[in-house]
Amino acid sequence: MSRFHALRVKHIQRETPEAVSVEFDVPTELKDTFKFKHGQYVAIKVNVNGDELRRSYSICSSPIENKLCVAVKEIENGRVSGFFNRDLREGDVLEVMPPLGNFTVPLDAANRKTYVAFAAGSGITPIMSILKAVLDTEPNSTFRLFYGNKESRSVIFHEELEELQARYADRFHVHIIYSRQPSGDPLFEGRISREKIEALAVKYPAVTRADEFFLCGPKPMIEAASDLLQAKGVAKEKVHFELFTTAIPGEAADADPATPETKGPHQSSGVSKVLIILDGDETELEIPKGTTILDAALDAGLDAPFACTGGSCCTCRAKMLEGHAEMEINYALTDKEVEDGYILTCQSHPTTPRMVIDYDAS
Repeated sequence: MSRFHALRVKHIQRETPEAVSVEFDVPTELKDTFKFKHGQYVAIKVNVNGDELRRSYSICSSPIENKLCVAVKEIENGRVSGFFNRDLREGDVLEVMPPLGNFTVPLDAANRKTYVAFAAGSGITPIMSILKAVLDTEPNSTFRLFYGNKESRSVIFHEELEELQARYADRFHVHIIYSRQPSGDPLFEGRISREKIEALAVKYPAVTRADEFFLCGPKPMIEAASDLLQAKGVAKEKVHFELFTTAIPGEAADADPATPETKGPHQSSGVSKVLIILDGDETELEIPKGTTILDAALDAGLDAPFACTGGSCCTCRAKMLEGHAEMEINYALTDKEVEDGYILTCQSHPTTPRMVIDYDAS
């Protein structure tokens, strides 16, 4: 199971008035621990006014760049994003968990693929890691990015994207779509909706015919793109998405149908006995109906891993060895992981009288 490590902040770059990128100094002895795949994220623990808070942030650097960077956009009333943008300084030390995540595909120098990505706002962060890795690793592949923003001043990595487009002019194409700023072409104005994607596909056929699709941003954009691609006959395994805003409370029933729930016979009483394996130790808890496995573990004083607590990352992943649980939301685990018995403990409620879960399972 992954643990937090102390990393020093090496460099902070102001990307927009509301966003910064942060590079960490990874010591030699942790280089292997912090090796990452393009598109992965790290969980970060910070102390804000005496409160320990955790958030997951996507890595924006490419593995080939040999550096670990994340980007953080400040959101309204965001305690952690505000801390990163206003209070964090170079030389500060933060607790960082090794990289995790499935928002990635294998790359091969022999590939001749077409990649298409749709990103909105800070959803560009993992896409930057992916597109740089593709362009560096696959000289015969092309990448087309559609990036939604309110206005030009809010475009994260604007200068870097322009540099990459100039460097890979024949293989990399960036299309920025503004929702609150005229662009001179109605095709690149408004939000990235299903209708917008259909219009873009008329001009750029690759929009629905690519080999791999990457979607990162708010839920409505991801659903619009996913639904359209499915309607166009695109195979499910070609569409990769990462949600940057979790569903609001009460929307559990609207969880993406591509992420099945894990269910079994319902518990016969209001309490389940759950044996938790964590760091080689075994602890048995009685978990009442309505309480998640993660909440019960934390209430019992266990140092169970977690970050987003919204079903969007897989930091709290564990494997069911016995019994069953029901997940309210799952935006992080693949179908294969669910089939193999993995659950997000922040979203899971026991549905059998007894369960055994293993946080240490690889």
